[in-house]
Amino acid sequence: MMIKFFTASLLVAITLSAGATTEDVHSVAAAVDEHYNHLRSLQAEFTEVYRGSGMERTESGTVWLVKGGLKKPGKMRWEYRSPREKLFVSDGKDAWFYVPGDRQARKTEARKLDDIRSPLAFLLGKSKLEKELQGLSLAPDVTPLAAGDVVLRGVPQALADRISEILLEVTPEHRITRIVMDEVDGSVTEYRFSDQKENEAIPDERFHFGPPPGTETVESELGH
Repeated sequence: MMIKFFTASLLVAITLSAGATTEDVHSVAAAVDEHYNHLRSLQAEFTEVYRGSGMERTESGTVWLVKGGLKKPGKMRWEYRSPREKLFVSDGKDAWFYVPGDRQARKTEARKLDDIRSPLAFLLGKSKLEKELQGLSLAPDVTPLAAGDVVLRGVPQALADRISEILLEVTPEHRITRIVMDEVDGSVTEYRFSDQKENEAIPDERFHFGPPPGTETVESELGH
């Protein structure tokens, strides 16, 4: 079963009062858009927490995202180090999921990718938050992880059939440091990002994958 991810995107220890205005949402979203629209690449340490079916799983590793071109998917690489090594990588054309030691590597076309990591692509400014997230609003009822951060909530239109709500925690510098996705089946997937490095050169080879000798390639949907 695929580890849940897009979908490399992407707010409130300043205590928000009940009187917060719609304009606040617009200004925060616009500032986040402005920040990420100027990024070409992003590298970060991540922690992924999955809660569902009576279980909780925590994994961590490093993610690299590179902005795509006009009508071309971006590139991403998720290296899971703990508790088990796993790899999810897309060069914008093909996407792969591989667990070292397995005899199979799963592959699909990037444009057909059905994985909750896909929305993280909006972290590199492919479109506006208010366009991506329907009903975008402040979430004063959600406590941010860090003082000074603000939390936004909305429904990702591209995955509305799978995700009922998404929360974004945004720093005063307009960086997204946490994404929480509530799925329609009641499960929750949370991503926390730290040590973010912006616009650093990332070798194109990092997004290429070749199955090790003896590994069978299986064409399949990469999703849950």
